[in-house]
Amino acid sequence: MWHDVRTLNATTNALLGALVLSLLASGLWWVANRPMFTLTSIQVEAVGETALKHVNAPTIRTTAVPRLKGNFFTANLDEVRQAFEAVPWVRKASVRREWPDKLIVQVEEHEPLATWGDDGRLVSVKGDIFTANLDEAEEDGELPKFHGPEGSEKEILVRYRELQDWFKPIQVTPEALQLSSRYAWTVKLSNGMTVELGREQSKTTLKDRVDRLIGIYPQLASRLQDKIESVDMRYPNGLALKAPGVKFGTDSKKAKR
Repeated sequence: MWHDVRTLNATTNALLGALVLSLLASGLWWVANRPMFTLTSIQVEAVGETALKHVNAPTIRTTAVPRLKGNFFTANLDEVRQAFEAVPWVRKASVRREWPDKLIVQVEEHEPLATWGDDGRLVSVKGDIFTANLDEAEEDGELPKFHGPEGSEKEILVRYRELQDWFKPIQVTPEALQLSSRYAWTVKLSNGMTVELGREQSKTTLKDRVDRLIGIYPQLASRLQDKIESVDMRYPNGLALKAPGVKFGTDSKKAKR
């Protein structure tokens, strides 16, 4: 008999506990869904001290806001983050809540460095490929043009920065850089000259070829002014040059690399 009473009491307590938890959950659900917790404010700010240049309120209203669901309590912050990272120009976003009806979104924008390929994509200063309005990207001037196999964007970015330094002695800068499917390098410079650098046979191959060009460039420029169309540096000890009315090479043993 005593065993039956204890069993009955335990069962009753369990039922009461479950009832209390159910009522508590219902109460919390009721409170969480009160109108006062409806999201009425979304504050978007830049990471750090740099002001946002391309991400603006109209773009956010049309791209991110329609994808937001829930209120202060029920909104999934990971889904909110994804909604903002789908906005053009946004590289990364982080989200936090602010009592009682506000979300604060910190945004890192892409900073464009060059165009990528022929399909309107861009590559950022961090080597990320992204899609955005090209006119906006080039509002401060035309961007360099990068071409290369998929997945080579970071390698091309590193090479571009090296070429910027390598060509400083003759005061020209790379305007276009291409890495072929055979991993041969071609660079077009700000003076209109295209330079075939070929493939890397060692860590210093490309730098050595650029240095050879720089060494002879003052003589070429004095004779041909700015008329040099292309220079092929894939010769072992010389070069081949093309200019209007002029075409010659300085080495008969050309290495097609």
